[in-house]
Amino acid sequence: MDKDEKQRADLAKELSGMSDSELKETLEKLRAEEERVSYRRRVIHGKIDVLRAELVNRLKGKQQRGERLFTKEDIVRLGELLTKESSLGDPTTDEDLF
Repeated sequence: MDKDEKQRADLAKELSGMSDSELKETLEKLRAEEERVSYRRRVIHGKIDVLRAELVNRLKGKQQRGERLFTKEDIVRLGELLTKESSLGDPTTDEDLF
């Protein structure tokens, strides 16, 4: 039995011991948590959009002034990121991207 199967079995066992009112209360708590997480995700995506727009504006300004858009360090870092083995979606490794 893998980890996911064990978690599902544990959850099923836990749920079978709950009353209807406990199930409803647990469901409501999870809905409220999901709303908080969803709100936080939207805030983060908004910040990402603002940062991207600012970066684009700065790059356009550099381009208009005839400056280089990327430094040698930018290219080296990009190469490191592209060759590095990474587990996408793993928050412990995502911080390495920035």
